[in-house]
Amino acid sequence: MPTTDPHADLRAGVRDLCKSFPDTYWRELDAQRAYPAAFVKALTDAGYLAALIPEAYGGSGLGIAEASVILEEVNHSGGNSGACHAQMYTMGTLLRHGSDAQKREYLPKIANGELRLQAFGVSEPTTGSDTTQLKTLAVRKGDRYVIRGQKIWISRAEHSDLLLLIVRTTPIAEVKKRTDGLSVLLVDMRQAVGKGLTIRPIRTMMNHATTELFFDDLEVPASALVGEEGKGFRYLIDGLNAERILIAAECVGDGRWFVERAAKYATDRVVFGRPIGQNQGVQFPIARAHVSVEAADLMRIRAAELFDRGEPCGAEANMSKLLAADASWEAANVAVQTYGGFGFAEDFDIERKFRETRLYQVAPISTNMILAYVAEHVLKLPRSY
Repeated sequence: MPTTDPHADLRAGVRDLCKSFPDTYWRELDAQRAYPAAFVKALTDAGYLAALIPEAYGGSGLGIAEASVILEEVNHSGGNSGACHAQMYTMGTLLRHGSDAQKREYLPKIANGELRLQAFGVSEPTTGSDTTQLKTLAVRKGDRYVIRGQKIWISRAEHSDLLLLIVRTTPIAEVKKRTDGLSVLLVDMRQAVGKGLTIRPIRTMMNHATTELFFDDLEVPASALVGEEGKGFRYLIDGLNAERILIAAECVGDGRWFVERAAKYATDRVVFGRPIGQNQGVQFPIARAHVSVEAADLMRIRAAELFDRGEPCGAEANMSKLLAADASWEAANVAVQTYGGFGFAEDFDIERKFRETRLYQVAPISTNMILAYVAEHVLKLPRSY
């Protein structure tokens, strides 16, 4: 293992930016369930959200390793990169499968912040993780697609200009394979809202700006199709490894934040005439949480290295997300236990981050789905669903 961090300067730059957005900033937004617009603008202006966009389109042209460091440090600093992380990876579908005209039109504007593409419409109320069964239908009529259906858990839709939407263009009864007949459309929500698209916010236990979308004969131009019609499922799967690695990095950042806060509090808090951290019953769980976080980070690093070399990394990307989500959740529980009653008080921020990191046991893929993937694709066990 290298003894120096190859991303030390990048980490320092992100941490320096985050100093302008302290705990009080995130605490107030959480209380109001408000979007961190100022923070997202600062990240955009600094070029961090364009990390994965090639330089030819105005981005930084960095790898997934560097992008993951950016999001890790946001969470490590006490922030919540879930407010904007999709601006990094959602454009990957457009970059890899979009037409040259689409890439020239949209990627430079996404890179400089003129446009936000940070909403991806996949999940539906009745299908859950079974994406092949989604019901939202787009029917081609001349030079338009007419869309009807519903999506749920679509985060940041109210704060995005563009939406990547997964739809059925061929009914499932008419395809040979259930993964066929799905397509990706790039929807300009600035033109769609009120003209066939309705956005309904969903209030959740954390400040995550998620929504429900209703499509009532929304018309979009045929030029909104990304790639080939009917190949959307492959395009969707193609982008999941990047998402897994980036979410893993966020969880590593959360985990380190919890461990550091717990260790400091256990050192400073004196009960019965000595620091509570002197007790093994307090220090051992913190130490174990630290070990879990650092082990998860090694898998994140491995997955990112494979991804950036263009090598298969499905197993590593999924395992990194699982390990990191478990580690951050373990660290969150340890922090609450260490703080005792103060862990539930808003002014200490533990309960806020506790709620935020709990999400990643479920989204964007549940830990059980990852275990099913590993069982089938790595261990070659029979498919369970």
